[in-house]
Amino acid sequence: MKALPYGISDFSRLIRKDYYYVDKTRFIEMIERQPPYLFLIRPNRFGKSLFLAMLETYYSIDYVEEFEELFGKVYIGQHPTEEHNKYLVLRFNFSEVKACPEEVEQSFNDYCNLTMTKFIRHYEPVLGPDIWKDIHPNMSSGLLLSSIA
Repeated sequence: MKALPYGISDFSRLIRKDYYYVDKTRFIEMIERQPPYLFLIRPNRFGKSLFLAMLETYYSIDYVEEFEELFGKVYIGQHPTEEHNKYLVLRFNFSEVKACPEEVEQSFNDYCNLTMTKFIRHYEPVLGPDIWKDIHPNMSSGLLLSSIA
């Protein structure tokens, strides 16, 4: 019997460790036919984070070599779309932003800056070393993006 992945929202871990998984990959085809802006709302503990992690894994160039391992046994692995593993994925988790009214704006800015900086550092080989100058002409490579917030 497979283990239940309670509290696990890491799609690749869930698949590699052979946890019980309800295949929702068939929704990828439907999502690709929708307008470009989707707003996903569901109650707590309904699988939103895992669903977004699955989408990230499906679309990110980071997992192109692992596509068969991660998606080979699910619907979309047998019916892939042209969009799989073609994007640089920037993922935000706003639960990390402090909810205290006095700190929320600064916390939000700090979190976004850190997340975008990590994204640019991670994809700098793809984006090119001049990406820092393209973002802000006076910025040195690897500095926090606070100057553009």
